[in-house]
Amino acid sequence: MKKFIIAMLIMLTGVAAASARDSYSRDIKVLPAAAQNFIARNFKAKVNLIKIDSGTFSSTDYDVILTDGSEIDFDSAGNWKDIEVGRSAKVPDAAVPEATRRYVKQNHPKAKIVGIERERSGFKIELSDGIEFETDRAGAFRRYDD
Repeated sequence: MKKFIIAMLIMLTGVAAASARDSYSRDIKVLPAAAQNFIARNFKAKVNLIKIDSGTFSSTDYDVILTDGSEIDFDSAGNWKDIEVGRSAKVPDAAVPEATRRYVKQNHPKAKIVGIERERSGFKIELSDGIEFETDRAGAFRRYDD
């Protein structure tokens, strides 16, 4: 029992220390160069807020909110991990594999891609009509999400 309590105290201390490392900025220059370039090339809106999440294992994630309400999550190298835009906008083509764009155009011609999440095995896609599906790494359709 004593070991369990000590382990819980250590874990709670670690969680508190990790959450205390979040900081915020409005300056795009705090982002890695790759993230800055991605935003400049693909979005007209400006940065509204950046949450800098310094992890416990020296990795830093960046959660960016743009003035148009779009949200982009970047890893420590500046690679996007997740993009969400409003229903009236669409995810930039540069972030969507060609196979996925073709699939949406053929099977959901009235829908736009409003969300994309990079996963180990591929991508998770959200359409403006509420449909969600998964693709493989090349962007080929795998299955609809439940």
